[in-house]
Amino acid sequence: MARLNDDAQWIVLMGFIVSFSFFFLALVINQSTVVGQTTAESVIEFPKNDIRDVREVIGESVKRPNLNIVRTDIEALSMSRKSAVVWYENDTGTNPTIIEIHYNNGVTSYNETWTLP
Repeated sequence: MARLNDDAQWIVLMGFIVSFSFFFLALVINQSTVVGQTTAESVIEFPKNDIRDVREVIGESVKRPNLNIVRTDIEALSMSRKSAVVWYENDTGTNPTIIEIHYNNGVTSYNETWTLP
């Protein structure tokens, strides 16, 4: 830049400043998009319907006589279809029946204590 006059040096300097400003703004906008996207995905990834389905099946299975066979079937099906670890324990000796449900699919861990009349 030794050969350029003062006006040309000023134009080149302003070009560098503007290009660095655009780069910085693009970087900031890109990061804000990523933060908003991951926040929205965490809400979407909560398996509300899967938990409701498991809860309904467990509620029906407590009324059946072959409880251990049904329990192993529920655990195997939830692992193979939803890739989720599901286990539950029930205390049918008390009135009302108390059921503890655990659901974990690697992203969401959900525990619930549920009572049946």
